[in-house]
Amino acid sequence: MSLKPTDRAPDAANDPRPLAAVNDFVVKFGNVNGSGSASANQMFAKAIFRMGIPVAPKNIFPSNIQGLPTWFEVRVSEEGYLGRREGVDLMVAMNAQTYDEDVASIRPGGYLLYDSSFERSFGRSDITVIGIPLTRLCQEAYTDPRQRQLFKNVAYLGALTALIELDVEAVEGLIGQQFRGKEKLIEPNVKALHLGRTWALENLSCPIGLRLEQRDATGDSIVIDGNAAAGLACVYAGATVCAWYPITPSTSVAEAYEKYAAKFRVDKDTGVQRYAVVQAEDELAAVGMAIGASWNGARAFTATSGPGISLMSEFLGLAYFAEIPLVLFDIQRGGPSTGMPTRTQQSDILACAYASHGDTKHVLLFPSTPAEVFDLTVEAFDLAERIQTPVIMLSDLDLGMNEWMTAPLSWDEDRTFDRGKVKTADMLDAIERYGRYLDSDGDAIPYRTYPGTHPDKGAFFTRGTSHDEYAGYTEDGRVNAQNMRRLTRKFETAKTLLPKPVLTSVEGGSDVGILYFGTTEAAMCEALSLLAGQDVTLDTCRVRAFPFGAEVEAFLDAHETVFVVEQNRDAQMRTLLMAECDAPPSKLVSVLNFDGSPITAQTIAGGVLRALGAGVDSVAAE
Repeated sequence: MSLKPTDRAPDAANDPRPLAAVNDFVVKFGNVNGSGSASANQMFAKAIFRMGIPVAPKNIFPSNIQGLPTWFEVRVSEEGYLGRREGVDLMVAMNAQTYDEDVASIRPGGYLLYDSSFERSFGRSDITVIGIPLTRLCQEAYTDPRQRQLFKNVAYLGALTALIELDVEAVEGLIGQQFRGKEKLIEPNVKALHLGRTWALENLSCPIGLRLEQRDATGDSIVIDGNAAAGLACVYAGATVCAWYPITPSTSVAEAYEKYAAKFRVDKDTGVQRYAVVQAEDELAAVGMAIGASWNGARAFTATSGPGISLMSEFLGLAYFAEIPLVLFDIQRGGPSTGMPTRTQQSDILACAYASHGDTKHVLLFPSTPAEVFDLTVEAFDLAERIQTPVIMLSDLDLGMNEWMTAPLSWDEDRTFDRGKVKTADMLDAIERYGRYLDSDGDAIPYRTYPGTHPDKGAFFTRGTSHDEYAGYTEDGRVNAQNMRRLTRKFETAKTLLPKPVLTSVEGGSDVGILYFGTTEAAMCEALSLLAGQDVTLDTCRVRAFPFGAEVEAFLDAHETVFVVEQNRDAQMRTLLMAECDAPPSKLVSVLNFDGSPITAQTIAGGVLRALGAGVDSVAAE
């Protein structure tokens, strides 16, 4: 059987030709959850990376039981664009439940690969259908039912090595790595790989119009997911306590920390474990344990997602008011309520900025890449202790759970931790009375002590009630107001300590700017290129922290119009900019995406162009 298009309509001459591209296309796999496809699909992406070609994989999976649809999308981009791209060039459709949806997603001229052991009708005359009898091949080659199911995935991976010239040796190397220590599994997997490859070479016209060619475009980049980078960074940052409660998509932060701590935090001679990981009974208990450990002098953290932030809010208010360091990872997901646990959003911004009741405010950090997750996590522990307050790392599912090509994680061996303003026993002996909440240096940040430092002075832990400069309980409203004003000044100091925004300016400057944060960076470079093609150039500001510093306010002041790109419905970053920077609403134009998928360059560029043409103040993805 040779590779040929599906039956053409009478006006086939007007149909698009099969797509042709080298190192620039999107492959999507439609599978069933629990079918064992994840490892094969991940090996596909990693093999491309090992060919020196930039690649961006996205795992799209259900939040409940085995047997439901799952997809794995891989963007190949020699230009290095790592943002998701709309449209599919090659669809590997292995789930009959989603055939209609999967086939509809293919761009005109694209390709469909399916298991031709079962006859199908696809209703498209503008695509090329590639039928491979994967079920039949595996039934003939294997007797074990489970192997027959699992090896279909490896067989289509083998077929792709022939169809798009994926490096088969790279895949073989990944199989060996995947099953290191389980050598008996390597041979049958390699057999399945060549089963699909050989059939494709003998029965199809290979390669197709989409091809891979070896490059050296990845440099010294690595591939890692953001949650793994966070867990490793916690070890390097000196964290010794992790208290957590399982919730998608943050669970792997704690799991990664435990894995790396077990490797680096166990005394080789005595076997003594120098870290503690506690799975609490709920999110409230988890953050309470982390706050208690931090008060006691440990570097402690917890990890959660949106629903957990809601439950942790009371304790976050306590940590803010009692001024206790804490690092909290919020790996954002689709909301509200239970929402879409396995989809991505940036919808916890306001909930985190002002978590808890009353006048509270928290430090937020917005990482964009796994490498920045690592760097900002280490910095978060220093900031939490320097400012004596919770610091919330606002990541998201896309960054946290997907693997990214990123710069190598780096560490300065000469780096020392900033434990902040801590009084020693000698310092306490030198003063008559210790004021836990006394602003003695004018920066509104008081000195703290570690419990046990001094027999008479220092180990204060206040309730969540009002207190004076000496941690004494008070109901004097004037004293409480004085303390609250100091906390306001403390956050003015914090602005000078937080990571600065990343600013760029076009030649000659522009009166139009675009502001973004977090994982929107992945699509921004390509979006700016698309806009430049339409003669639209913009200055850019990537926000990395809240409260906003003077640089963000200056950026807003310098531009007549500022587009604010974010992945939520309610334009939460725009709201924060208006509230904290007094930015006029008419100046800030929202470009929004909240369908649970990572925002694309096409969405950003299209939103900007429509807004400029229509003069609107908000554009949502269609």
